[in-house]
Amino acid sequence: MSGHSKWSTIKRQKGVNDAKRGATFTKMAMAIAIATKEGGGGDQSSNFKLRLVIDNARAVNMPKDNIARAIDRGLGKGGAATLETIVYEGYTPGKVALLVEAATDNRNRTLPEVRGTLEKNGGTFVSSGAVSWMFADVGIISVAKVAPQSGVKKTFDDIFEIAVDAGADDVEDSGEVVEVYTKSVDLEKVRSALVAKGLGVTGAELTKKPTTIVKVEDAEQARKVLGLIEKLEDLDDVVKVYANFDIPEALLS
Repeated sequence: MSGHSKWSTIKRQKGVNDAKRGATFTKMAMAIAIATKEGGGGDQSSNFKLRLVIDNARAVNMPKDNIARAIDRGLGKGGAATLETIVYEGYTPGKVALLVEAATDNRNRTLPEVRGTLEKNGGTFVSSGAVSWMFADVGIISVAKVAPQSGVKKTFDDIFEIAVDAGADDVEDSGEVVEVYTKSVDLEKVRSALVAKGLGVTGAELTKKPTTIVKVEDAEQARKVLGLIEKLEDLDDVVKVYANFDIPEALLS
């Protein structure tokens, strides 16, 4: 496991509340506004990107009024400053590649915050394209082995077989959750197929999966890598951080 999948697993093991780590209402509102703007409007039936983000917002109990205001912002209503998406690139100590996805109404504020956080914590800020080639655009679906609503239990092998039959490209075991990877264009099709089979789908999103992995085998190095990612995620304008690390389970205990 590595990158997105690994970091999600680490946070679950540490008991870190996703409402604090990247899924606050403020961050979700930014993601909804961007999805509305970039996905072609505020109609979920025709804007799949928006539908995914709203599903994730509802999963963290974001109020309907907040969602509606975020959609309006994406449509340019209400007088709020227009948000734009910017992806910054860098390295952690130990040369783990990072993509930092931000949503901002002021580049002159966001850039120094991201660059400063990287450099103060031993990282390196690099130019666009320097590390993005190490990541591929994919869809990811999180499936609980015990379905939250029905309590139905499935093994990894059960989920693997159903996912592959549904058109998944890759399946990874992340403990209590199985991560199902798809082509970006196939995400909705595969997600719907998994739901139809009664699997406990707990989330689905478009993401960036590392194609080149950096192994971190020193405990102190692992601490620095994870610490930097947490600090970046805590920045108000940062929506998501992608990384290409692989850390052995033994270093996480």
